[in-house]
Amino acid sequence: MASHDHHGHHLHDRAGHVQDHGHDHSHAHGAGHAHVHAPANFGKAFAIGITLNTGLVVAEAIYGYLGNSTALLADAGHNLSDVLGLVVAWGASIAARRAPSGRFTYGFRASTILAALANAVFLLVATGAIGWEAILRLREPEPIAGVTVMVVAGIGILVNGFTAMLFASGRKDDINIEGAYLHMAADAAVSLGVVVSAALIMWTGWLWLDPLTSLVICASILWGTTNLLRSSLDMSMAAAPKGTDIAAIKVFLLARPGVSAIHDLHVWPISTTETALTCHLVMPAGTADAFLMETAQLLKTSFRIGHTTLQVETHPDNGCALAPDDVV
Repeated sequence: MASHDHHGHHLHDRAGHVQDHGHDHSHAHGAGHAHVHAPANFGKAFAIGITLNTGLVVAEAIYGYLGNSTALLADAGHNLSDVLGLVVAWGASIAARRAPSGRFTYGFRASTILAALANAVFLLVATGAIGWEAILRLREPEPIAGVTVMVVAGIGILVNGFTAMLFASGRKDDINIEGAYLHMAADAAVSLGVVVSAALIMWTGWLWLDPLTSLVICASILWGTTNLLRSSLDMSMAAAPKGTDIAAIKVFLLARPGVSAIHDLHVWPISTTETALTCHLVMPAGTADAFLMETAQLLKTSFRIGHTTLQVETHPDNGCALAPDDVV
């Protein structure tokens, strides 16, 4: 702000250095990470999941066609969406590790958000295709090769259940990993449904159970996908990550020594695991480097915000254009 005269400091708590820039505001940049670096931990899980599911897609497509089972073909279709979803999620996790360059000043971290959104869309598209085919088959139920269908779907349960477990530990910290987990868990449920329906058809002769099972599976997948879709859409719109307490952050900043007011507070996701914050602090007495460093560190440990930028203003009436609450 040109209306007040104090120098600024840009503090980067990872490097632990201070740079004097000679401009009239101060930055506290906390780049430490209070989160799980999921991309580094799940590369092997992605590779195993993609390999196993590609083989399963081929087997289910062949035996679903030969065995005349809509449910098994539906499982194959859903598994194909699994493979596509895993490829996208893996690609995003790799891209997220690229260093910032050129216009991409945050690197490609946001690709993990796009991948989570794509995963949700894949699930919805696959579910729609499965549901449509099942409705058509309900009109004219056809006999199926029960034993073949049960065996292949049983293998599907093992493959998808195992793959889901590979991602289970990271699902709470990263919606990109959660998307992969939901894909695998949903398909294990699909395969279980196929096994049960095939067994019931062999026992009762009720051919309509095959397409009906597909519809029930579709409903369960849609239910499970709702949260992933909502979370990924929120992140795409730069909403504060789920669980971030904006009100508590305001109270914390206002309680910091020397802070008389705050404005222009923004919290948004850089990726599915990293959160950024910017805010203007009105501090009539000014501040020192230690205050900015400490504030950034406390935001990291208390609110999981790893990238903090604070602008300090010494005059409450300096006319900051971003002071009103309705200005972004």
